[in-house]
Order: sequence, then C-alpha cells, then structure tokens
Amino acid sequence: MKIGVLTGGGDCPGLNAVIRAVVKKGYLMGYEFIGIKDGWRGLIEGAYMPLTREKVSGIHPIGGTILGTSRTNPFKSEESTKRMFNNIRELGLDCIVAIGGEDTLGVATKVYSKGVNVVGVPKTIDNDLSGTDFTFGFDTAVNIVTWALDRLHTTTEAHHRVMVVEVMGRHAGWIALYSGIAGGADVILIPEKPFDIEEVCGYVEKRKGEGKHSSLIVVAEGAYPKEAGGMITKDTALDAFGHVKLGGVGEFLAKEVEKRTGIETRYVVLGHLQRGGTPSAYDRVLATRFGVRAVELIGEGKFGRMVALRGQDIVDVSLEEATKEIKTVNMDLYEVAEIFFG
Repeated sequence: MKIGVLTGGGDCPGLNAVIRAVVKKGYLMGYEFIGIKDGWRGLIEGAYMPLTREKVSGIHPIGGTILGTSRTNPFKSEESTKRMFNNIRELGLDCIVAIGGEDTLGVATKVYSKGVNVVGVPKTIDNDLSGTDFTFGFDTAVNIVTWALDRLHTTTEAHHRVMVVEVMGRHAGWIALYSGIAGGADVILIPEKPFDIEEVCGYVEKRKGEGKHSSLIVVAEGAYPKEAGGMITKDTALDAFGHVKLGGVGEFLAKEVEKRTGIETRYVVLGHLQRGGTPSAYDRVLATRFGVRAVELIGEGKFGRMVALRGQDIVDVSLEEATKEIKTVNMDLYEVAEIFFG
C-alpha cells in the first residue's frame, strides 16, 4: 500500500513527531510512504519526496515540518482541482494522511467525498477543532505564552505600566485563557465574549487604587470590543480559504487604555513565536499517539476518519464531524479566570 503524507496550514510544534510515528508504524505493516511537499499545493504542483525510516529518524523534537506547509485550497479553481486528482492517480496513492486544522481537513473531507481514501490528524495550536479534546501544539504554545507573561510581569511592574499582550486565537480563545490563567494575567479577553473597554479600564484603575501600579492584559487576536461589532484586522486581503489577516487588537486596546486612564500602556504581539520551536513533551507524546493510530485506521480500512483525543483515549471521529464547527472556549473555565480580574 502506498500512502501520501502531507502537512497543511500554519506550522505547529509536533508535526514532525506525527510524520515520524506514521512512517515508523507503517513500515512495520509493510506500507510505502510518499511525502507531499507544502500541503495540498504539493499535489497540485507534483512536489514529492520519499519518506523512509531513515528520513524520519530523530525528527520528533524538531519544530516545523520536514514536508513544508502552505495554506493552499485545491478546490479554489477547476484547474487546480483537476491537477490534484490527476497527480493522486499518477502517484498510485492508496490513501492520504492529512495533518492539519480546520481548512486542511475541510479539503480532506471533500477529497474523501470524491472517492479518495483519507485519514486525518488534527493540528492547530488554537485547539479549536471539534471532535478532539486537545490538539498537539496547543500545550507548547501555552507554555511559550506563559513564559513570556512571566517575564513581562517584571518589566511592567518596574515601569508602573499596563502591558497588553496579543496572542493567537481567531475564533477561539483557548491560548489566551490557558496562558492567562497560568501566567497570572489581570484581564483575559477572548473572541467568545466581546469586551467592554470601560470595564477593562475599570480593572486597571481598580488595581491602581489598591496600590498596584501595573496590569497585564492578555487578548486573543480575534477578540473585539462590543462597540466595534467585529474583529479588528490589519487589512482586507483574504487567504486561499477566505480568512482575513488578523492583528491589531493589542495596539488598539493599548491606545484606548492609555487614553482613558492616563496610565502609560504598551503592547506586545507574540505572533509566530507561539508556533515555532521545539514541541513540549506532552505534544510529542500526543502527536506520536495520533500518528500511530492514523496508520492503524488505514489497516482497519476506516477512511474518512480523524484521530482524536477523548479524555486519555485516542479514538476516531468522522472528518465531517471534526470540521463542521469551531470548538470554542468552555465559559465555565472563563468564569474561573474572571475571579482574578483586576
């Protein structure tokens, strides 16, 4: 059996651990592997590489992906769709293991509906894929943001400032919430709950009145003030899946807080720091378990499925179920975080 492996969307700590697990497990079952370069674009352009046990040996602690990645939608045009399916046939692929998030697995769902065997592996540091409790990369991102918050606390306190820290999270504020709780943020703002700027300023002024001359605010990039009515964006350009480029809420909020409170306010955008570098031990293990189970699904003939974590168990769900909606923050947990605001 010949299997294609691809990684799509944003890079994420743990991708190489999945690739390694897929190939190592698959070779024990007698499978052959082809690495598809740069996500779905590789199947459009015919860009491949052999994946052997030697090639994947020792790659599990390395960030990024040895296959490369892109945000490519092969269904954006008839020509790219045709080329993709032609290349799948010419390669003689019996199955594709697609490792990615909402968009990558959305394409996988369509490819499967056209008669190609596909197994999905969930990947998103935003942790917003339904069907799985957690995705690999999320733990690493939370640890990186928490590390940054620990350091920003001290400089913010030294200068008696307010610091606004913008983190990833387009529609779901999981990174902001988890890292904010772990890093002792004084306010956490997420896309699921539009915020009131005056209320945020009230928390800052309350702290100042109590003799605390610094505040740390964590805001997800997709969070927005009630009065704005929607997400704050850098520009109107869209990616291949129709998403606007986010960014700017941190700068916007910092200016508003300083203007309304008179307290010096700075902002930091952590950006791609959150998705780069070495995966945490937890993410390496979860990614490995996902990769092994993906190959087992192929052996069992269970296609059109995505591996998932439920509790402590690795299970599988349909690709359609996994991509039908965004998994948003549990508001009970957000209410726990609100106890510590101000």
